[in-house]
Amino acid sequence: MKPGIHPDYHPVVIKDGSTGTVFLTRSTATSSKTVEWEDGNTYPLIVVDVTADSHPFWTGKQRLVDTAGRVEKFRQRYGDRKR
Repeated sequence: MKPGIHPDYHPVVIKDGSTGTVFLTRSTATSSKTVEWEDGNTYPLIVVDVTADSHPFWTGKQRLVDTAGRVEKFRQRYGDRKR
């Protein structure tokens, strides 16, 4: 590996916004939000919409993830038309 071209990985806490599941991992991403983990240390908190805990492929269940109200906005605009 070439030195100096790879990003710096550091510990972060990832939270699934739809299930609330949290886990500690390493990432190049960072956040201004922080959380205290079980080991007593404080880590950056990154909230994501979908993880393996909520993804239909891994859970076997179809879920509607609508964080920005897109489905409701579509229904208001076009209604629930059935053909």
